This record gives sequence, C-alpha cells and structure tokens, in this order.
Amino acid sequence: MAQLTAVPDGQVEAPDSPWYELPGEKVAASLNVDPARGLSSDEAASRRATYGPNKFAEAKTEPRWHAFVRQYYDPMQIVLLVAGIGSIVPLGQYGTGFVLLLLTIFNAVLGLHQEGKAAAAVAALQKMMIIKAKVRRDDKLAQIPADQLVPGDIVSIEAGDIVPADGRLLQAATLEVAESALTGESIPVSKGVDPVDGENVPLGDRTDMVFMNTNATRGTGQFVVTATGMTTEVGHISGLLGREGETMTPLTRQLAALTNQILLIAGAAVALSMILNLSRGQTFETVFTAAIAFAISAIPTGLPAVVTTILSLGTQSLARANAIVKRLRSTETLGSTSAINSDKTGTLTLNQMTAVELTIPGRRYSISGNGYSTEGKIKHVAGQPEVPLEQFLLPMMLASDAVVHDGEMIGDPTEGALVVLAEKGGLDPKETRARYPRLADLPFDAAYKLMATFHLMKDAAGNDVVRCFVKGAPDQLLARSTEALDADLRPVDADAAFRDRYLAENARLGEQGLRVLATARKDFDPATFDPDADLLPLVNGLTMLALIGIVDPPRPQAKAAIAEAKSAGIKVRMITGDHAVTAEAIARQLGIEGRAITGAEWAAMSDDEALAAIDSIGVIARVTPEDKVRLVDTLKRRGDVVAMTGDGVNDAPALKRADIGIAMGITGTEVSKEAAVMILTDDDFSTIVRAVRIGRGLYDNLKKYIEFQMGALIGFIVMFLGASIFNVIGGVPLVPLQTLWVNFTTQVFQAIGLGYGEPSPGLMKRKPRPEKEPILSRSLLSWLAFAGLVLGGTTLAVIWWADDKHGSVLARTMGMTTFAIGNVFLSFTVKDELRSFFSVETFADRRLLKATGMSVVAIVLATSLGILQRILNTVSLSGKQWIVCILAAFSIVVASEIQKAIRRRRATAPREREEEDVVGAVALGPTTP
Repeated sequence: MAQLTAVPDGQVEAPDSPWYELPGEKVAASLNVDPARGLSSDEAASRRATYGPNKFAEAKTEPRWHAFVRQYYDPMQIVLLVAGIGSIVPLGQYGTGFVLLLLTIFNAVLGLHQEGKAAAAVAALQKMMIIKAKVRRDDKLAQIPADQLVPGDIVSIEAGDIVPADGRLLQAATLEVAESALTGESIPVSKGVDPVDGENVPLGDRTDMVFMNTNATRGTGQFVVTATGMTTEVGHISGLLGREGETMTPLTRQLAALTNQILLIAGAAVALSMILNLSRGQTFETVFTAAIAFAISAIPTGLPAVVTTILSLGTQSLARANAIVKRLRSTETLGSTSAINSDKTGTLTLNQMTAVELTIPGRRYSISGNGYSTEGKIKHVAGQPEVPLEQFLLPMMLASDAVVHDGEMIGDPTEGALVVLAEKGGLDPKETRARYPRLADLPFDAAYKLMATFHLMKDAAGNDVVRCFVKGAPDQLLARSTEALDADLRPVDADAAFRDRYLAENARLGEQGLRVLATARKDFDPATFDPDADLLPLVNGLTMLALIGIVDPPRPQAKAAIAEAKSAGIKVRMITGDHAVTAEAIARQLGIEGRAITGAEWAAMSDDEALAAIDSIGVIARVTPEDKVRLVDTLKRRGDVVAMTGDGVNDAPALKRADIGIAMGITGTEVSKEAAVMILTDDDFSTIVRAVRIGRGLYDNLKKYIEFQMGALIGFIVMFLGASIFNVIGGVPLVPLQTLWVNFTTQVFQAIGLGYGEPSPGLMKRKPRPEKEPILSRSLLSWLAFAGLVLGGTTLAVIWWADDKHGSVLARTMGMTTFAIGNVFLSFTVKDELRSFFSVETFADRRLLKATGMSVVAIVLATSLGILQRILNTVSLSGKQWIVCILAAFSIVVASEIQKAIRRRRATAPREREEEDVVGAVALGPTTP
C-alpha cells in the first residue's frame, strides 16, 4: 500500500496526479484507509497531530492600545501634542494646553472608532465551520466535531448537509452540490465517482470532488477527506485574504500628500516667524506663544475632524440609498471608480432559475416573469392555433420535487423553474400532485442525466394507464425516444427529420445561453407494471414532448444601471464561475460590452498581454479567486480605480484587493461582507450607481471644502508671518485659543455646510476623475494663494489699525472677528468656480445657509458672552467696529468677483469663436464643385 506523505504546507500529496484524476479506490489506498472501516481512533489522533485541526488559521489581531497609539503617527496629531505639552510646561498656559491635548485624544478616538479588526474576513471564515460531521471511525459511523476531521477520514453526506472538508467521492447517489459560494456556478453541480481527466480542471468541473462549506442539495454521498483546514480550497481563499493589506483610497493618498505640503510650508513659515521675533529681542515665552498660535493656525488641525464629519454624513446618505460603508474614507472612492467587476450570480442576476422559453411540436412560447414568483404568462405567436398545454406542463409538475410558495423555493433551482412554469400555465401544484400520486420514481443521476416518475392516470381513450413522465438532458431523452408529436399533436415516429429539427431547436436555445431541459412520457399497463422492478430499462421508447429554456435572469434594474454607469465613463465587466456561453448571453442582455473569455484563457496571458487585452474584455467566465485578484491588479496597473462586487466566498480576496469591495447583504456570505468595505442591503446592482452618484457629489463637496480650507490656511499664514515681519502687535496677531475658536467654530461650520451641501449639477455626465489628478490644480492654487493674501492682509491691516487706536486686546478681537467673517464670505465664493456671489443660486443651498447661521452666532458670542470673553481674551465691539470688520472681510468677495469675471470671459471666448466660424462657413456656402 502507498505511504501517506505530507508536503511542507501540511496537505496530503497525491501520488502521481491530482485527486480528481484518480479512481476512488486508488485515492483511498494512497491515504492508507479502508473505506469500509474508516480510520482508527489512534491513527486519526496521529494525523491530527501531523496536519492540525480542520479549521482556519486566525490572523494576529492588533492590541487596542497599540491601535490608539498609532493614531498619533499622524503629523498633525504630533504638532497638536507638542503644542499642548509646550503650552503647559514652559508657558504655564494650562487651559490652552489641556484643550490641545483633549483635541488630540478626540481625533485619536474618532480614528479608532472607524477602524475594523485586521482579521475580520478570516474570522468570518472561521464562523462558517461545520459543528458536526458524520464520519466512519473504528468501523462505526459517528458524529464528531468537524474540526477533528483529518485526511483519510471517510465522511457521509446527504441533502441539506454542508460539506465539512475537501474530499474525493467514493459513492454518489443522485448527489448534487451547490457550489456557487465557491465557484460562482449558478446551479447545483451533479456529482459522480468517475475520475475527471485534464490538467488544471476548474473547480466547478471536478465532478468527483466535494469542497468544504458547499451545500448538498440532493441525494447522498460518501467521500474520503483529501484536505482539511487551510489546505482546502476555501482555506486557500482564507490564506489569500490574510495576505491582503488595506488599500489606501485616492482621497487618503491625496490628503496625505496635501497635508505634507502644508506641513512643509507652515513649518518654514513658523520657523521664519520665530527667527524674526527672537531677533527683535522678544522673550522666549512671547516667541513660543506666537509659535504655538501660528502652528495651530497654519496647520489644518481641524482637517481630520471635518473630513471625518463630512464622510460620516456621506455614509448616512449611502445608508439611506441601501449601501452601508464600513470605512469612512472609502465613501468618496465610489465617485472616482472607473471600473466595476461584477459577479454575475446573485448580483447582476436574481440567482433564481427561470423558464423563459417553451418549445412543443410546431409551436414556440415565451414566458414572462422572473424568479420564483408565479406572476407571468405563457405567450404564443399570433396566428398559431391555441392548444391545451396541460399534457406538456404535467411532467414539469409531477417529475419535480421542488416546492414553491410566495416567491420562495425549497429544493433544486432547476425544478423550481419548471414548477413555476407549470403554475403559470394554470396547474395547482398541491392539488395536481394529490390527484396523481407517485407509484414509483427513478431519481436523477449524473450517469443517465434524467429523472422519471410513474403515476396512475387515464389515456386519451379513457383507459387506465401507468404514465411515466421523464425530464432530463435533451440528448439523453432523444436517444431513448421512438415517438414524437406532430403539429396537430398526434403521435408520429421520431424519424431523422424530427431529430434534426429537435437538435436544431436545442442548439438555438443553447446559443442564447439557456440551460435546456427536455420532457417525455411513456404509458404502461397497470396490470403488468412492477414499481419495485429496475426502472431504468423501462425508460425507453419514449414520446418526446417539449424543450424548456431556463436561465438565471438579469435583475430588472441592472440594465439601466449599467447604461448609466457607461454614460458616467465607468466600464462594467461580468466575472462569473458560469460557462462562457451563458455569461455572454446575459452580458448582451444587460448591455455589457466586450468579448467573453474563460479564466483559463485569462490565466494563460502574460501580464503585458492581459494589460493590452483588458479594454476589449467584457466577460471572464469559469474564474478562480486568483483570476479575480489578477484582474483587479491589471486594472490598477492601467490607472483604474476598481470596484469589485460579489457575494460568495470566492469573491473575498478580490473584494479586499479592490479600491472598493462591494458585497451583497442578502445573498452574500459573511466572508464577502467582512472582506468588503461596502454592503448593499438590497442586493440591487442599481444601488451601486446611486452610490457612485453620491460618492461623486461627496468628492465634489470635499473639494470645495479643501479649497475653502486652503484659502483660510494661507490667510492665517499671511497674517501671522506678516505680523512677525512688520512687528504688528508683537508678532502675535491672535492668541492660541482665539485661533482654535475660529478653527473649530466658523471654519468647521462652513466646512460642513460646503461638504454636506448641494453638489454641482451634471456629475454623472462627467468621466471619472483620474486617480492621480490633484485635488487642487495649479491655477486654483494660485487663486487660493491670492485669496489668502487678501484675507490675511486685510485682517492684519485691521489689527494694526485697532492696535494703534485701542490697544492689543481690542485689536485681536477685531482681527479674530474680521478673519471669521472673511471665512464665511470665502465659503460662498468657492461654492462655484464661475457663478457670481450675487446670484440667487449662491444662497439657494439651505444647508450652507444653516451652517452660516451657526457661524454668525459663534462670531457674535465670542465678543459678547462674558464667559467666552474671559476664555478667549476678547471684548465687546461697537457698531462702528463691527462695520469695519465686515467691510474689511468683504474684500475677499470683491477679489473673487474680479477673478470669476475673468474666468467667465475666458470660458465664453472659445464658444464665441466657434459660433463665428460656423456663421462664416454658412455664409461662404459649400466649397466643393
């Protein structure tokens, strides 16, 4: 007997070939097990020590304290922390110091709250483990915990069981296994014991193998375990998940780059300010106070909180649109998505097999309705005489075990489609089955690919007969038939002409991507029929009845959603475990463009070939998890922002690798939900398009906020640096708490008003923005630099004037007020790049108006409420002083109107030239002879 061998990863090694190529008895021999007796308890214990338990490896989780400390790796957090400690220790400004330290804690807690556990997807896989398995040990059948299974165990399964490990089938009686969660195959796979020939045969075609966490839907079977735990196919997916890291979103990358640029500019400005102040002989305490206030103002301390708030509001909008986002910063990624790789089964389709065509002799019918709902009609072509369909529908009802009730189906999906079709034709399943009970049945088997049931009925002449109804593969039933019906529904010989017509019709349906089933019948004399006899030999000499075309239909809204995605410049591809012909047919119905290839063809391409071909590919069929991950990587190489949708275990690695992974909330496995960053609660593909629309609006608003933030930051830098250069008010135009007040009231309120306001129109007509496109272009940065110069310069002028007239306390109060009001005006100027501040549309955004009202209240309270006057070191302002502040702040509006007028003129000039060219061409007339 062959020796049991272990390879380095712990999997049992097949002696010469893959397990699926070997006969069952050879597999058992290679694993040193007698299928009749099973392993002994001692041998099982020994193997468990060698190969480990039948469960998935758990990823090492990050301690919560470490995750909290990691929040302080952010440069802005470090600046705030240093400023807070510096305020307390050298300066003794305890109030300022504690506020800054509390702010760092707030940012850290906020960031920590949004993070998930590193090994969530692997943990979900662990939850999928089976509790018990029926295994033969010590010549006895026993139930044991599934994690105790080892290679070589003999396991029994039946309909309703979840397969507890990978294995090679030794026995199979009408066994069918639903493998859609692993392979994407939309219908259960018929299993047998015959070896499968071929190299690298896809999982869905290994009909002599069963795989962990798939579901037996029919029949019984016995298999020998060939792989457990991490060495199973689903365990391999767990390993892929463990290797996947978190992907930075486009917003994360751009904000990180922008923050670093701001830090460099602000750091240089703060250093220059300190040098200037020290050179004038100011005390260290004064210089350090100015530096803290400058650092707080010049560095976007409120940026993390504001971005988080805006994204949180975005996630609420997405949740109302039936899309739950687990990572905040992934919300905007939807808006930049340029490629969607969508699983077919259950995502683009209903995952409910539906009969859509019926062919009987001389007639074709189309069937309306989708899924397991019995609403729908059987429609015929006008001009054809109507005939009773009951004799054609009875085999579908009586030779099926599926039960359908209120749109829910129990049993085999294909049988469910037949039962629904019979109900649409007017048959009542319960009463029909009660009237014609089964006398005997021949269960479906992959060897002969048919099912037959026998019923006591009356023939056309009123005589008692035992009628055999058969359904199965068209070629198998044709081979067993001798009769057919003509166009008048009279029995005739199944001659060569009939067979040609029959095969042509079968091919026509198959070319549409339909799964084709046939029905037939045969009558027996009740006096001689023996229900206990071998029934298979009786299923010959059949009379052919009908062909039925069955498909997993597209979701009703999916086609419109794909069309809208196309108009938005987004390429949708179908990724499926189904056969290429079926997938291509569905893709054509949905409007998905591009040719269909198989996973084997995709895997055979080199990286450069795949990159060159990807634009022309619309469907990849019979894919493996590695194929999906490679597709994501290929699209990323060409600069796409990739979304991946799916619902099965096999989708999980690609969901995690994609820029945004989208799982189905109803039909999706827990693994796919944990691996994804967004979950669709309605499983509707059209929800993705709504989410893209929301994501684009969110990014558009975030960009407005960042424009506003940059203009304000430059204004702060100009004000503080100008105060140091010109020695205005000792180089300290605002104290730290005044700076924080403006940061976390006016700036935050206006930022939220911009971020949650009405987005620009026509967003879904634009192409996706390039991943590397900067948030702020050079021309926009130039304008913001000028706007900041105006904002900071006028504020500094007000401080200089007030300090000379009224002293430093009032000067700083007026400076803080002017700058805050200027921030309010600035937020309205960035609302639109071309529209005038004085247009009606500027003040039509109710959310921004509400935010402005809160800012106005904060500005007034800071100068009039006693407790705030003491905390912020402010005083009340007179009416004249308020007018000075407002007029000075309004200078930013004047500058903006001039800039927008120039831009509008430049934007209209090309159009005017085009119109002149058209008029000139019309005036000249045709130039051809």
